[in-house]
Amino acid sequence: MTRTTAMRRARACTVALLAGGVALASISAPDPAHLVGPFSLGQPGAPLPAGWKPLTFRHIPKHTEYALVRDPEAGIVVRAHAQQSASGLIRDIDVVAADRPVLRWQWKADNIIAKGNVTRKDGDDYPARIYVSFRYSTERLSLLDRAKYVAARVVYGEHPPHAGLNYIWDSKAPVGTVVPNPFTDRVKMIVVESGAQRLRQWLLYERDVVADYRAAFGEDPPPIAGVALMTDADNTGETATAYYGDITLSPRP
Repeated sequence: MTRTTAMRRARACTVALLAGGVALASISAPDPAHLVGPFSLGQPGAPLPAGWKPLTFRHIPKHTEYALVRDPEAGIVVRAHAQQSASGLIRDIDVVAADRPVLRWQWKADNIIAKGNVTRKDGDDYPARIYVSFRYSTERLSLLDRAKYVAARVVYGEHPPHAGLNYIWDSKAPVGTVVPNPFTDRVKMIVVESGAQRLRQWLLYERDVVADYRAAFGEDPPPIAGVALMTDADNTGETATAYYGDITLSPRP
């Protein structure tokens, strides 16, 4: 395994982030009590909300650019621009998944990744994606997986999450596709948007992360450890621009 491949596998594991959820072309005000990404409360050009920080990766020197901007439809949002680059924004949290399983977010993408392919390492780029990562849990892992996680800790200074869900906008795979990340089977890729039909419009999504986790891994999830967003184009060498609105984690109605 090359150092670059190992790094990318660790990247996929580290940033790992309502079954049958539906995308809605509408915007509504989030519940402030459940805000994880309160971007609408910021100002254009201001720092990110408290708790949010850059997520960068070793040996990937070119980073995606993120900034708070004003959108005429959605208000204050995060603009992400990737040019043969990769990085994300992440917020570490500690939430019992069953207490707040409903993940809600909105995004808009200007373009798709033409060479993107959810099944290939060289196609693992997306104009928009949301990660949910779950707390590292030794007792849930096999001896082989424990050894992998120990190695990751030596390299990166901390354990990667136990597992992750990636909600992605893919270029070709049908909505509803669920496959392992090409770098690690501890991260599942869930296609919630596909193709170019709905580019340049705000879309709202709602997912039950407990139901998605059970379907993906066959067990109940550990506590949620983090939520991240990412626009990247380093594997394909392309460019992408996307916008992210507020992110919430809420109880079921």
